[in-house]
Amino acid sequence: MSTGNALREAILQRIRTSLRDVPPDEQPEHVAVERNYRHSGTETREEVLERFIERVAEYKVTVHRVEESSLQQAIATACTARGVQRLVIPADLPEHWLPANIELLRDSNTLTNEQLDASDGVLTGCALGIAQTGTIVLDDGAHQGRRAITLLPDYHLCVIYADQIVDLVPEAIVRLHNAVLHERRPITFISGPSATSDIELNRVEGVHGPRTLHVLVVNNR
Repeated sequence: MSTGNALREAILQRIRTSLRDVPPDEQPEHVAVERNYRHSGTETREEVLERFIERVAEYKVTVHRVEESSLQQAIATACTARGVQRLVIPADLPEHWLPANIELLRDSNTLTNEQLDASDGVLTGCALGIAQTGTIVLDDGAHQGRRAITLLPDYHLCVIYADQIVDLVPEAIVRLHNAVLHERRPITFISGPSATSDIELNRVEGVHGPRTLHVLVVNNR
């Protein structure tokens, strides 16, 4: 037996041992689980937005707050500053977001991995944001496109509206309930640019996704 198989069998045996006193017909819903954590926040809307922006910035993310009327210009300015010439966008991205004088690679599940990797970045919306952790969540919904377009390009410019931002993680889970249980969509939690570290704790960015994340928070409430 290989080392990998031996380790896997050891783990499975521990699981079997831990579950030996569980009746075979018992289901998860048969056991009550205490959920005495906070289910909703108490901060004002402005405090939630400020905390989200602060937490996102802590992850080495560029984040700006903009008015909806100036969103297109903010996107164009961000692309110009980055030197973006070819920008991947989901097929359903709103027309009033689209920057001028940039080659737009509209994806309808047709762009190859090579095309995505050769682009200068991707522009998407998102499902929601979590102030508690500074996290952006994608759920394969509107204005987000498929997962590949936010994993292969080196630069991700993400637009999030103020009313998409919740205070606590449990609030986000409630909002994602339908996407997960009924629509079976893939969920991606993004807390800063993709990064990892080696055994000497040297940080390396852009390993499993974009090296650079830029977030535009749009005031709409």
